[in-house]
Amino acid sequence: MYNKTSCAPFRTCSFLSVVLATTPASLFAGGFALNEQSASAMGVANAGAAANPENATTVYFNPAGMSHLEGTNLSFGAAVLDITGDFEGSATRYDGSPVEGGNGSDFVPLAVLPNLYVTHELNDTVDVGFGLHAPYGLKADYDNDFRGRFYADKTELEVISFSPSIAFNDNNGFSAGFGVNLMYATGRLSKFQDFSALGQSEEGYIDIEGDDIAVTFTAGILYSPSDRTDFGLSFRSGTELELDGDAIMTNVPVFGATGPTGQTQTLSEKARVPLEIPESLTFGARHQFTDSVTLLAGATWAKWSRFEALDVFSRQSNAGTPNQTISFLGERKFGGEGTIGHVAENWRDTWSASLGTVWQATSAWAFKAGYAFDESPVNENFRTARIPSDDRHWLTLGAQYADQPSGWTVDVAAGILLIDDVDLNEVEYTLEDEPVGGPSNVSGTYELDAWGAALQISKSF
Repeated sequence: MYNKTSCAPFRTCSFLSVVLATTPASLFAGGFALNEQSASAMGVANAGAAANPENATTVYFNPAGMSHLEGTNLSFGAAVLDITGDFEGSATRYDGSPVEGGNGSDFVPLAVLPNLYVTHELNDTVDVGFGLHAPYGLKADYDNDFRGRFYADKTELEVISFSPSIAFNDNNGFSAGFGVNLMYATGRLSKFQDFSALGQSEEGYIDIEGDDIAVTFTAGILYSPSDRTDFGLSFRSGTELELDGDAIMTNVPVFGATGPTGQTQTLSEKARVPLEIPESLTFGARHQFTDSVTLLAGATWAKWSRFEALDVFSRQSNAGTPNQTISFLGERKFGGEGTIGHVAENWRDTWSASLGTVWQATSAWAFKAGYAFDESPVNENFRTARIPSDDRHWLTLGAQYADQPSGWTVDVAAGILLIDDVDLNEVEYTLEDEPVGGPSNVSGTYELDAWGAALQISKSF
């Protein structure tokens, strides 16, 4: 049975400022949740992370794991992620004419995701810690002449979470932990506007930005029936972000008593974008098969069916100025009072599963390998150019060097994502999930290639 007896003074780190200054960009993988939180876990494709508290990153995966760490522990690092996304296809305007333009170029920017975790043993039964990391994110930016520009241009979601946590153990193999996730989120949506159905050849452009603060919690348990075996279970709650900000639309037709006058205007309107964050449940298992070989396994369920639509609503009254607001156009296209924009999503709940192994080659060197299958929550009948995702396979390798006398450990990991070609046939829908009507659409195929790498430095005091 695991039994903890030692304690060390608490020390702090000024790395917080570095993390906040490096606002993370991200990509569409596993919905908009980010798995890249730890190089030590990435080496085994996050297999068994809820049951393998080898360093302070357990604050994220399962706060109960802090009970297995002695003294004070620090882990910090970053992951680099890159997706090459190529689109081949065509699009049609509302007046039936083809949309001229290109294929959007490489629309996913390189992403850098920093993280920082600290744990401290208060006494034999209580540990505390915190994490600073990016649990959710999304970023895509098409060229301005993208053929699907009437459906997507820029899509951004950036979330920073500060996660204070506490863990309790009975010194007989069982521990429980709890964490609060204080999240700050910013988002941006933009696209070009097709006014061809109104007899206007000049394209408009809408740009929406907003931010919000939200709170979720994490709870976990860890059971160690022997020194060689651990089982962990971790739950992360969901919430709804309300990204409040402004919408600006350019080149909007001016309407008179009989319809468009041929003049244009720029409109601004206070807007909000509700965004559902799913709850999730993760199971992990770890077994030290021999003195040098450890096997890991895990599975995660996520309630992505929360995300039914990407909506934009007005935050102001349109009384007295019906033709001078952006929602004047949106209400007529999508239905529903105060609607600025609507994209049907109808995501579904998902499962992911992972397997990994660690080979302790020497007392200092360990080598890792992992595989994970991650279901995409995207409903193929409502797939969009903003998130053209599909199921993926994740293959990873990692290495760890631990200098035991000093307490310093360095982890490196790298992996590739294998994603099948993704077909797209997007049209606009009303709030009732009925096609808006007309020939407007974008269709084609995405070819996606992705890789990631991570570095992590850990220290036990």
